[in-house]
Amino acid sequence: MTSPNTRSNRKSNPSNIVFIVGTLIAVMIIAVVLYNAQNKQDQDLELIAAPEPVAEDVVQAPVIPEAEIPQAVEPLPAAEPDVKMVSEPPALPDLDNSDEFIRERLLLINDKPEFTKWINTDDLLRRTASYTDGLSNGVMLSKIFPLSPPEGKFATHSSDDTIWLNAGNYERYNRTINTITSLPMDSIAKMFHFSRPLLEKAFSEMGYNPRQMDGIILQAIDVILATPIIVEPIKLTRDSVVYKFADPALESLLPLQKQLLRTGPENTKRLQQQASKGLRLFG
Repeated sequence: MTSPNTRSNRKSNPSNIVFIVGTLIAVMIIAVVLYNAQNKQDQDLELIAAPEPVAEDVVQAPVIPEAEIPQAVEPLPAAEPDVKMVSEPPALPDLDNSDEFIRERLLLINDKPEFTKWINTDDLLRRTASYTDGLSNGVMLSKIFPLSPPEGKFATHSSDDTIWLNAGNYERYNRTINTITSLPMDSIAKMFHFSRPLLEKAFSEMGYNPRQMDGIILQAIDVILATPIIVEPIKLTRDSVVYKFADPALESLLPLQKQLLRTGPENTKRLQQQASKGLRLFG
C-alpha cells in the first residue's frame, strides 16, 4: 500500500467510483402552492331620472346622472399553501453497522443479478476503500472485492509462429462490463456525496485523510482513462504457462490497464466513457 504521505499532493476532486457502490438520497417533494382567485364584485351604476318639465315653457337643465361609488371591498385572504411535509435524508449509521443501510439503497440504484451478487458481502465500505486504493496503484484486489470472473477460457490462435490474442476473448467480459456501465452515474454521484462521511472513516482507518481519499479516487480514474485503445490484433508471447504482451510498451502497462486491454477496445471505451461521465458529475 502506498504511504499516505505520497498522496498529499494530489488535488482534491471527488470523482466517479467506477467499480464501487453507493446509496440513493431521499428526494424532497413539495406540492404546488395554490391560491384562491379573489372574486371581484361588479357594481352597476344607478341613474337618477330627470324630473318631468313644469307647465311653464321653461327649459330646465337636466340633472346629470352620477355613478354610485361602491364601498371598498376587503380583499379575500389568500388560501394557505398546501405544502406537504418535506422528507429529510435518513441519518447515516456508524461504519460498523452500515452494510444493510448501504446495500438497501444500492438495490434502488441497480438491482441486476450481477450487481446484487457483488454487494452481497460484509464490510462493504471498507472493502470499497481498499479496492479503490488498489485501483489507484493499477491493481485489482479481487480477493477483497470479487467481481464476476470472465466466462469461458482464455483463447489464442497462432499464425506463422506468432501467437495472437483471440478477439473472441472480449465477449467473456461483457457481463461484468454491462453491469458496470448500467450504473446511473447521477445516482452514484448522489450516493458518493451522501455516504462520504462513512467512506472518509473507512479511508481514515487505512491512514488517509479526506484530501488523500479524493486523490486516490482521482488517480484510480486516471489509470482507467490512460489505458490505450488497441484496435489492431495483439501479439502475445508465452513464458512457461503465462501469456505476455509481445509489445514491451503494452507489457509495461499497469496490471489494471493490461486487464482492460483483455476486455477489448469497445469494452475499454465503454468503461472510459462511464468514468468521464462520473468526473463531470463529481467535479
